[in-house]
Amino acid sequence: MIPSAGQNPWGTPGAGGNAFLQSNKPLIADLALAALKERGEVKKKKICPQFRTDRSLCLMTKKNPLRRVCICIVDARPFEYFILATILCNCLALAFNHPYPGEDSNAVNQVLEKIELAFVIIFTTESALKIVAYGFVLHQDAYLRNFWNVLDFSIVLIGLSSKALENMNIDVKALRAFRVLRPLRLLSGLPSLQVVLNSIITAMVPLLHIALLVVFVIIVYAIVGLELFQSKLHLTCYKNSSHKTPEMMPNPRPCTFETSSMGFKCSELGPDYFCADMYGKEGERYTGPEGGIVSFDNFLYSMLTVFVCITMEGWTSTGYYVSDAIGSWWPWIYFVTLILLGSFFVMNLVLGVLSGEFSKEKEKIDRTLLFRKERQEKREQQDYLGYKEWIELAEELSDSEGDDKESEDLESGGGDGIIEEEPAMHVEEVVKTHCHSTFRRLRKFRKRTRRAVIAFINSRQCFALIIILVFLNTVVLTTEHHNQPEWLDEFQDFANVVFVTLFTMEMVIKMAASGFSDYFSKLFNRFDFFVVIFSILELVFVKSGLLNPMGVSVLRCARLLRIFKLTQYWESLRSLVGKLLKSVRSVASLLLLLSIFILICSLLGMQLFGGRFNFIAHEKPRANFDGILQAMLTVFQILTGEDWNEVMYHGMRAYENSPWYGVVVIYFIFLFICGNYILLNVFLAIAVDNLNEDDDEDEEGNGDAPKKQNDTPELTETAEKTTPPTEEPENEITKMMKIKHYERTDTEEQTYEEMFAEDDDAEEEADLDGKDGDDQKDMSPQDSRTMPPHSAFFIFADTNKFRIFCHNVVCFSHFGNVVLVCILVSSILLAAEDPLHANSPRNRILNMFDYFFTSVFTVEITLKMISYGFVLHEGAFCRSVFNLLDLIVVCVALVSFVLQNQTISAVKILRVLRVLRPLRAINRAKGLKHVVQCMVIAIKSIGNIVLVTFLLEFMFAVIGVQLFKGKFYSCTDISKHVEEDCKGHFIEYKDMSLENPILSEREWKNADFNFDNVPNALLTLFAVSTFEGWPSLLYRSIDSNTEDHGPITNYRPIVAFFYITFIIVIPFFMINIFVGFVIVTFQKEGEAEYKNCELNKNQRKCIEYALKARPRRRYIPKGHLQFKIWSVVVSKKFEILIFIFIFINTVALMLKYDKQGKFEARILDSFNYFFTAVFTVEFVLRLSAFSFRVSFIFHCIYNELKILFLGTIM
Repeated sequence: MIPSAGQNPWGTPGAGGNAFLQSNKPLIADLALAALKERGEVKKKKICPQFRTDRSLCLMTKKNPLRRVCICIVDARPFEYFILATILCNCLALAFNHPYPGEDSNAVNQVLEKIELAFVIIFTTESALKIVAYGFVLHQDAYLRNFWNVLDFSIVLIGLSSKALENMNIDVKALRAFRVLRPLRLLSGLPSLQVVLNSIITAMVPLLHIALLVVFVIIVYAIVGLELFQSKLHLTCYKNSSHKTPEMMPNPRPCTFETSSMGFKCSELGPDYFCADMYGKEGERYTGPEGGIVSFDNFLYSMLTVFVCITMEGWTSTGYYVSDAIGSWWPWIYFVTLILLGSFFVMNLVLGVLSGEFSKEKEKIDRTLLFRKERQEKREQQDYLGYKEWIELAEELSDSEGDDKESEDLESGGGDGIIEEEPAMHVEEVVKTHCHSTFRRLRKFRKRTRRAVIAFINSRQCFALIIILVFLNTVVLTTEHHNQPEWLDEFQDFANVVFVTLFTMEMVIKMAASGFSDYFSKLFNRFDFFVVIFSILELVFVKSGLLNPMGVSVLRCARLLRIFKLTQYWESLRSLVGKLLKSVRSVASLLLLLSIFILICSLLGMQLFGGRFNFIAHEKPRANFDGILQAMLTVFQILTGEDWNEVMYHGMRAYENSPWYGVVVIYFIFLFICGNYILLNVFLAIAVDNLNEDDDEDEEGNGDAPKKQNDTPELTETAEKTTPPTEEPENEITKMMKIKHYERTDTEEQTYEEMFAEDDDAEEEADLDGKDGDDQKDMSPQDSRTMPPHSAFFIFADTNKFRIFCHNVVCFSHFGNVVLVCILVSSILLAAEDPLHANSPRNRILNMFDYFFTSVFTVEITLKMISYGFVLHEGAFCRSVFNLLDLIVVCVALVSFVLQNQTISAVKILRVLRVLRPLRAINRAKGLKHVVQCMVIAIKSIGNIVLVTFLLEFMFAVIGVQLFKGKFYSCTDISKHVEEDCKGHFIEYKDMSLENPILSEREWKNADFNFDNVPNALLTLFAVSTFEGWPSLLYRSIDSNTEDHGPITNYRPIVAFFYITFIIVIPFFMINIFVGFVIVTFQKEGEAEYKNCELNKNQRKCIEYALKARPRRRYIPKGHLQFKIWSVVVSKKFEILIFIFIFINTVALMLKYDKQGKFEARILDSFNYFFTAVFTVEFVLRLSAFSFRVSFIFHCIYNELKILFLGTIM
């Protein structure tokens, strides 16, 4: 604890005090440093020189001159700025390095290699200075005790090693690749990245657990694929020819034999073609799809194929390849379960981890900022109290001096002098009074005018006028399209001048009325100012001919953002925009981190793959690493996940005959996982966190009124604290189980209750009354209701015996289960129908079952309508949305049966509507019904998000029309660039082969997705937002030239920023806001049924666990031999032994590969027999240990899996 200012911790200033100072210098130094840190004058990460460790490198003390100089240099702020500037220059040098194939280079690259030596010297000097100043590694705060210093030291060692080996004529390209890690040091110098970066770092441990689960799933599916599909993808079609060796089909693909029921058969190509695998035969063997990379020939290829399928990129083509080779439908079971388990479930666990860690890290930062703010306010309060006494004393002295001065004036001057001067001053006072009154009137008039203008500006009429102008401006921008007439050009220019003038007048009036300070204090006003200024500059420069109108006209589209002024009167939209703006800061930090990540991966890709994507058989792919801009585009494409596997296949092909062939896969997998699954999921984590935070604030704000009206626990607790206890305190569990009753004020919740009007209240009342819910758990909510006290169909009273019988049947515990089974079975039979042969025997049998199930559902609906009534009274059958769905499905089936002999299209439509039958299961499955309810509420509440997303996409569409209208046209003959030249015929050579020339007609075509008008632009951008095929649109735009002119390769690379900005704003941010809103809605509705309960989530889980917990039954046999077997089976050593056998068996299954010899196959078969025998003995031992008790054998799911796998193997 730091002593207060009024105390002297060092004693009296005598000999004792000096002795204390001399003997406790380290303590005094630590106390002084702590005081400086508490006052905020010294940052935590900075350590003053006098507080360094005593010795560095075991030699240099604090007084060593060399060390003192090093400390002063490394602690200087200019030195830190110099190092950061050097890192940036090093990044630029690496970016300007242009890779070439082989050992080719140019003069620029040679100069950059010489500059690299200077960077190595600078970073080596920095490391040496810090080692001398901080010490090396042995003590706290030493050089290598910091992660970033360890990174710097490693890069320096690698740089020195590469320079040393380069002088020895050794290839050091692999070592040079580590130079790209230097930009990582930028992360330590940017505090804004700490929230995002720390959340990712703290999430590494739980992410490691998810990674192990993903690896387990991949290993299992890779082994299964290796067993089922090994060597199958080498089958392709060959043509019998006069030569001895058959010829492979052009553009080979996997095939199946003629006896198969489905798949690609070679007879489709001609009678001379046959399907075969040429391994061990005369003829060229087909390597497989993608040069043999997509295959299950060995475990590593199988794992890579499974991982690519889990990323859901190219998994359909792989599935079709395998299905064509097998010739059956059952391989799709393998791929569909892989996607469901791996992609939809396991990989999405990453989002949950990142969302939780981001929320905790942000909460920690918020608490730190709040603590600093409170500490600063406390310090200012103390300063204020300290100066308050001096201020009051000064005021007293000032008042006393003023009184003395007035008394002196009265004593020195008399009344006569004043009377004598009065006539002389009268005229001047009259003139001054008249002038002051005139200025006063002018000021009053000016104030009244300003008030009137401000009132008009803030009025709804002015607001509506501005919105109408923005709408008209939007309409004018929407009319722009390709090949528009000249009069429309003139009208658009005139309208642009008019709108600029009107918006300028609005800005000037606002400035004059509000003043500059008030005007620029609002965000929208600042935005309007810059838009108007740029619009005026655009008019001036375009009219004077200094600028091309197309280059600046996109600024007109920024005016569309003024539509967000609607938030002034649209409360829900204002709330959403506020949430988006709150997310911007975190998103900006994430974008900065993402940019650094893209830069590093691009530089590393240039070092690994620069100049290597030059394949002889194919043209150079557009996604390559031959320059910094192209490399960054390729990395960004991989982050979006579109065709990332194709880029990886090209990289593997570039190292096909190199020992690094398999290692380059790690680069692409690391890039995809860290970029797509981690960094991009942080966008969604930010959205969920901000939406959750705002919902909590809304609930707190909305909860103030009820708290004032009702007796809330907080007020009760306060009252108990302020009044003396007169009664015994309540039991803690009883206090926690109290129920709060709030008035329902939310209109959305009222609509929710009205839409899904069920008997939830009745269930809650039953629970409150203490009734056992076990008797009712098998009944649906509809069935658990009592019979309404009204007549049904005006003839069945509530005392009618037949109605009571119907109600008892409906409320029977197994009635709902029987109906649910009928729904599931009928749905499966609907899927089993043959759509191609309507009168087939299978369809006739299925029609008989359809009659039966329709009769069952008709009886069910009839019983329920008799029991509950039809529609007129409360609680009737048709008062529920789900009951109406059941009624519609049954009526459609009945009408289709009555009119089945008619050949009208309406009957066919009615038959198609039978597919709604599975929806009837919603009303009978509580969890499924809850999901549907949440989905409906989310759809009702996402209108504002859809509106904002559409407005942003519309703005990008208008900008796209300005940039790309009429520029996506091209000739089928790439040598022709104008429509006038694109006529006649030309010779085309496919696959760069001169043997098969093809005569084709020249055609001038437009791209399917284009920006010729706003509707087409909206459709194109929607396709881009799905990430499907957006790289082709990107390169089509980069190659675009002027209007009605053919493409030129890489003509406008700058337009790539349009697509990157759109992808960041819409798919990365807005779509994730949409998904986050749905997630928050599900979370909120999941807690809705507990909203009146005082228990929190953990307390509810604890009580639920206590209620459901059952004592474990442990079987111990009585027989001596059986007891011995039982003790072995349940022992830990036996479990470890079985685990070792499972692990060895897994490794043995991994060893299988294509083209393996007979000897290796026999060894693997022997292993298979041995492990089958081991697992059979284990199973028999477990059965005998538990006396063949099925309940104990099947008690654990792992035992069930063991039995399943053992039966499959045997």
